Amino acid sequence: MTREISASRPRPSPVIDIHSHAMPLPLLVALQRRGLADLSGMDAGSISIDPAVCGLNRGAAIPFPAEQYDIEKRLRSMDAAGVSVHAVSAPPFLFASESTDDALTSAVVRQSNDALAEFVAQAPDRLVGMATLPVGLPEASEELRRCIDELGFAGATIGTYGGGAELDAPVNDALWDELSRRQILVLVHPSRVSGRTRLADYHLVQLFGYPVETGLAISRLVFGGVLDRYDLRLCLAHGGGCLPGITPRLDLGYERKSSARMMLRPPSDYLRTLLYDTAVFDDAALARLIDNVGVPNVLMGSDFPFDLADRSPLQSVRALDLTDEEEHMILGGNALRFLSRPTCRPNRLEEIPQLRQSRRTP
Repeated sequence: MTREISASRPRPSPVIDIHSHAMPLPLLVALQRRGLADLSGMDAGSISIDPAVCGLNRGAAIPFPAEQYDIEKRLRSMDAAGVSVHAVSAPPFLFASESTDDALTSAVVRQSNDALAEFVAQAPDRLVGMATLPVGLPEASEELRRCIDELGFAGATIGTYGGGAELDAPVNDALWDELSRRQILVLVHPSRVSGRTRLADYHLVQLFGYPVETGLAISRLVFGGVLDRYDLRLCLAHGGGCLPGITPRLDLGYERKSSARMMLRPPSDYLRTLLYDTAVFDDAALARLIDNVGVPNVLMGSDFPFDLADRSPLQSVRALDLTDEEEHMILGGNALRFLSRPTCRPNRLEEIPQLRQSRRTP
C-alpha cells in the first residue's frame, strides 16, 4: 500500500543520506601523476583508473559527474533532492580491494582519506566523512583510529574483500575489535565480484555481481562467527544486495548441514541485527526490507551521484505506508543514532546545524 505524497507536508529534519560518494579531484590528479588514472575523459563525464586500484577492466569508464568533486554543484543537487546531510565515502573504485601490492593499497587508501577530509571540510554544515578502511591489511585498525581521532570522520566504509583475504579472515580481527569497542558505523560496499569473465557483458559486474558479492561477504561474517565475537554496526549498501532473498536458504543450511552450523544462532537472527540502506529502487522491495528487519535498522541511502543511484531517495521512503515517526527514523533519525561524534575538526556532528537542532536524547 502507498499513500499520496503531499508537497506541502512538512519534511522531517534532518534528512541524512548515509550512502553517497565523492572522488576529490586532488586525489585523482595525484593518481594520474603516478600513472594510475586517466582523467582525459573528465569533461565528457567519465574517467578510468588502473585495475589494481579500481578492480575493473583496464580502460573501463567510471562515471564522473561534477558532483563527485564540485562542492557547489553537489550542494545544489542535495537541495533539489531535499537532503540535509551527506555521509560521504569513497566509492569502491578507490579501495584497491584486489591489489596484490599491499603498499599500494595502503598509500591509496590513506591519500583517499586525506583528500576526502579536505573535501567535506568545504561544507562542514552539510557533509560528514566516512573513512575507507583497508580490510585484509594489519594496519586497518590504525587507519580507523587516525581517521576518527585526527581527521574527524563520523563513520567508515569497507569493501567486501581486501589484502587477499575474506572479511572473516583472522587478519581482520583487530579491526573488528576496534570497530566494536568504539561502536563505529560502517557502510559495507561491494568492491569485487566472483566470476568476472561471466559478468563481463551488459554491465553485469555492478548490476548483478555487486549484490551477490554483498551476500557472499556478509554470509562469511555470519557463518564464520565474526558477529558472535564482535558487536558491529554494519550498514549494508543496496539494501543488503541479494541477502534478503536468500536468507531462508541460509537458515535451511544452518538447520540441515553440520558444516554450516559454526555460529550460535540461525543466520536470520544475525541479519535482523544489521543495518540496511534504502537503495533498492523499488517500492515493494523496500517495503519488504523494512518489514523483515524493522524500521530502526533501515537508513536512507542513495548511491549519489552515480548513474545507478536513487535520484529521489526522500520520495522513495515517503511513498511507503509509514507513520510520520517511522519516516523520520529512516530519513535521518536512525543515522543520528549511529554516526559518531568526534571531538576534533573538521567534522563534528554537533557543528552541523540540522543535526544539532534535531538531536534527541535516546
